[in-house]
Order: sequence, then structure tokens, then C-alpha cells
Amino acid sequence: MLEGRRVVERLDEAREEGASRDELLRSAVREIEEGEDHFDWVGIYLLEDGDELVLHNYIGRPTDHDRIPVGKGVCGEAVAEGRDINVPDVRERENYLACSTETRSELVVLIRDGEDGRIHGQVDLDSDDPDAFDERDERELRVVADWLAGLF
Repeated sequence: MLEGRRVVERLDEAREEGASRDELLRSAVREIEEGEDHFDWVGIYLLEDGDELVLHNYIGRPTDHDRIPVGKGVCGEAVAEGRDINVPDVRERENYLACSTETRSELVVLIRDGEDGRIHGQVDLDSDDPDAFDERDERELRVVADWLAGLF
């Protein structure tokens, strides 16, 4: 079960031990992926130059989508609209960028500055199960994303 506070505690420990931002982002993906069996792909995209998401790191099947323009696909749409997006069935989305034919649902939670709302990136989860993500998953992932925003 994903517990945002537990992930943040581990990230705090790593930061206190001198981990770099890059190492902390990689650790976050590992910690999130270990949180649930139905997380089949976990990745972090960072927003570069305000118009393109660049894949920082991930765990899961390989993807060709290492760069996504803002507005394209679920990830790009989340940034363009400035909101988290939970897609119960990706097959029903016209703008879905398929990373894998097995993926059925996706959850994107923005990494956003709490003071000015600036978007730095996002945490992207995929699952092979339809309707895999609920409000609890989104809430717990939000705890981690908010912590990650402090790295920028």
C-alpha cells in the first residue's frame, strides 16, 4: 500500500545523508513503485523550457515517450490544464500516448510549487488493470509530489 508519508520520510533520510536531487527523484520512483502491486509503470517527467516534458527516470516496461510536448497525451494535457488526471480506461481517450498495449489506466500527479503554482514536472503511474487508481492513490501520490516540488 502506497503511503506518501513513509515515502517522504525515506526521502528526507536520503537528503540528510547528502543525496542529490537526481538521486532523490530516482529514489522516489523506486519507493512509489514498491508501494503497490498494481503500479506497472512509475515514472517522473520534468518540465523543460515550459513546453516539453522530459522523462527523468522510470521503472516498468520500456517506453518511446521520453519527450512529450505540453498538450499532447495525458501527461501533456495535465500540464496544459494545470491539473492532476486520473484515467480509468486509457482506451477511451483519443489523445492517449500508448507506452504499452497492456496499459489500461493512468494517473498523473503534478509536481507543483506550493507558493506560486509553477509546474516542475509530474509523477506518472500506469496500470494494466482498468480503473486501477482511486482517490487514496491520488492523495498519497500528492504527498510525494508536493515534497518533490521542494527540490526545485
